[in-house]
Amino acid sequence: MMDPMIMEYIARLLTYHPGDPMIFTGLYFWGFFSLTFIVFSIIHKRITIRNLFLFVVSVFFYYKTSGIYFTLLLFTICSDYSIGRLMHATTNNSLRKLLVTTSISINLLILCYFKYAYFFADSFHAVFGKEIEVYNYFAAFKSTFTGEGSIMDRIILPVGISFYTFQAISYTTDIYRRKIEPLKNIFDFGFFVSFFPQLVAGPIVRASEFIPQIHRTFHLSGYQFGLAVFMILNGLIKKMVFADYMAVQFIDKIFANPIIFTGFENLMAVLAYSLQVYLDFSGYTDIAIGVALLMGFRFNINFNSPYKATSVEEFWKRWHISLSTWLRDYLYIPLGGNKGGSMASYILTLFISFILIMLSGDYSLFWKAGLIASVIVFICAWSPKIRNTIDTNINLMITMLLGGLWHGSSWNFITWGGLNGIGLIFYKYWKKISPYGHLKQWYVRAFRIALTFSFISFTRIWFRSPDKETADTVVSQLGKINWSVAPDVLSNFSMVFTLFLTGMIIHWLPTPFKRHYRKWFIKSNPVMKVLIVLLTVVLIWQTISADFIPFIYFQF
Repeated sequence: MMDPMIMEYIARLLTYHPGDPMIFTGLYFWGFFSLTFIVFSIIHKRITIRNLFLFVVSVFFYYKTSGIYFTLLLFTICSDYSIGRLMHATTNNSLRKLLVTTSISINLLILCYFKYAYFFADSFHAVFGKEIEVYNYFAAFKSTFTGEGSIMDRIILPVGISFYTFQAISYTTDIYRRKIEPLKNIFDFGFFVSFFPQLVAGPIVRASEFIPQIHRTFHLSGYQFGLAVFMILNGLIKKMVFADYMAVQFIDKIFANPIIFTGFENLMAVLAYSLQVYLDFSGYTDIAIGVALLMGFRFNINFNSPYKATSVEEFWKRWHISLSTWLRDYLYIPLGGNKGGSMASYILTLFISFILIMLSGDYSLFWKAGLIASVIVFICAWSPKIRNTIDTNINLMITMLLGGLWHGSSWNFITWGGLNGIGLIFYKYWKKISPYGHLKQWYVRAFRIALTFSFISFTRIWFRSPDKETADTVVSQLGKINWSVAPDVLSNFSMVFTLFLTGMIIHWLPTPFKRHYRKWFIKSNPVMKVLIVLLTVVLIWQTISADFIPFIYFQF
């Protein structure tokens, strides 16, 4: 009979523990992946069994990350698979439209309930002064189903729900647009939605990009193996050596209570957070790309040195590319894009304006807004060109506002999205009259990069701050910078700013140089690779924080 302690240990390995999720930076994950890869190596030639196996281990991975919420993932898989098959089976356009609308509605309703229930309830109370009680139906169902007596009071946001929801929406939408055909096997579809490297924090994988790989035979060249190992090491160093250390030792302390720190410390925390969130998220993406590549699956690049951008427009072409392009293709363009407005964009504009005016408490803004809207309608009727310009800007602003809301259920995230929308609109007109746009000198480019980085960092005050009061405090402190304290601050946090400067320098290195040392690693002999892996492990071990630091984008 097996020893009870061993059985208890095995049970712990196989069950979910809220304080100990499975993440890329934990040893448990690498044990899990090692076993997964061994089995994968044995069965990879039998594609149907391989895909079923990867689907099962992906669901287990999500269970270890989110507990009972893995059932939501299974529901999404069953729902969208069935709708996709029905949509493909009919030629009736009205029925197809009804089915795709049903799919989108189901996905968004689930997302909104778990992610935005409290936000909508609080906003309703602020606007109308009436309380709405948010009831945890999922916990009640779980209690009934499992027989457990306790019901959680608050709704818990399932990890990665925003990512796999958008992925599922892209699948049914692309079937509706006749860009792809539905998968015939539900387990293949489940594998597409739940593939564990990108499941909980992206990148958002399009069906048109991933589905062709599902039935492809496994192939991993020496070059691809070296690239995969390089991406994994690169991601771990970004996250655990740079991002986590800066967060624990400096950034989190400032944002926890910005009023007790100087304006200079708040400024440096804002700038350092921009680097931290990039290293944290791109680090996760690098690991996801590397792990997937080891199994023969390829993800597109999700970051392209965003802090080399010379404008806000360029930044959003380099940052979180899978989300930016998703919002463009499934929100901005359907709203009308740069070709004009649509009924959806006008309704959303009226709704957003109504909410903002109600929240302001100044009801006189209704007639003022109505007057402005009347003038705009008159001008648009007189000039189709002006109407197109206004419609395009409305579509862009709505996209950025909803993109901000996708990141989190608070007005801080909407403010962050709105500021970026304003930045994009401003730049669109500025570049037409800018006397510097044609200049190619290095110092002009450096100035534009610094200006863009400063603006993006400023908007992230609302992205990082836990509430409006904290954001207001940080902004207030930035207006009271005493530069005389800079030497002491830099000295007291010398390691933090050494990492910050090093991280920025590496980020700004020329792309050909980065490509050169990446190729050097890939082509190096196995002994050298092993030595570099060991050195990386030692480096991480020496700098690892005692605090558990989850990936930032887990909360989205």
